Amino acid sequence: MIPFKPLFAALAATLFLAGAARAEPLVLATKSFTEQHILSAMTTQYLQKKGFQVTPQTNIATVISRNAMVNKQVDMTWEYTGTSLIIFNHINKRMTPQESYDTVKKLDAKLGIVWLKPADMNNTYAFAMQRKRAEAENINTMSELVEKIEHIRQTDPDNNWMLGLDLEFSGRSDGMKPLQQAYRMPLDRPQIRQMDPGLVYNAVRDGFVDAGLIYTTDGRVKGFDLKVLQDDKGFFPSYAVTPVVRKETLAANPGLEEALNTLSGLLNNDVISTLNAKVDIDHETPQQVAREFLQQKGLL
Repeated sequence: MIPFKPLFAALAATLFLAGAARAEPLVLATKSFTEQHILSAMTTQYLQKKGFQVTPQTNIATVISRNAMVNKQVDMTWEYTGTSLIIFNHINKRMTPQESYDTVKKLDAKLGIVWLKPADMNNTYAFAMQRKRAEAENINTMSELVEKIEHIRQTDPDNNWMLGLDLEFSGRSDGMKPLQQAYRMPLDRPQIRQMDPGLVYNAVRDGFVDAGLIYTTDGRVKGFDLKVLQDDKGFFPSYAVTPVVRKETLAANPGLEEALNTLSGLLNNDVISTLNAKVDIDHETPQQVAREFLQQKGLL
């Protein structure tokens, strides 16, 4: 005879899984770059393991994803605090990472959108150089980079230092011009090379430019052995990636909040840049990289 308690527990588990199977799939929207592809695969695989149905929608533009979330066409996404602060809410005030998170969380709560636990990572802008060169010339911060550029301007005007920038940053109202003001960095137009964001890393690695604007968690930073210069004046905003979910979705799916917070708690700059490098440098698929990572953490 089967004891009553184990039988009841087994029946309850069966009913729970059956209910999860009948529920509407959760729509997960992610953006069109490597990091987001990995987050999509990681979230889909882990939530499915936990009994949730997930429909991933990848390569969704930032503003479209946001509108879909507000209009209840998307249930969850991985969003960045800086993106919400600047792009969605048009706030350019300098804030600490905690202030940024608290602000966007409070604003989105009015829309029925919940920001869960932010990951301990910051995929923000930074300038980078070849590591060997930066260390040989003792350049560790943005201020030291500016000092070096100005020294060259004064002593060897024919030897223009060149900076690689993506087209968007060059023209943004919160981009290159205010950066120059913050760091008192005069530049002549020939010193700026505008290019596709993905080409900046190669240009720095190959010496086509002396320093370039990069994203701090990009896998090519590690893969190309680049040195990220410290933003010692705190110009660039915090971009902490965070699981963001509609309030109704959380209420209808017990355990979802805990599962997503588990994932965000595993992420930091070193972890995500290593995973990004496996895709961008080693040419593994995001699904493969996500699966291996979750298995290493005992979650699959």
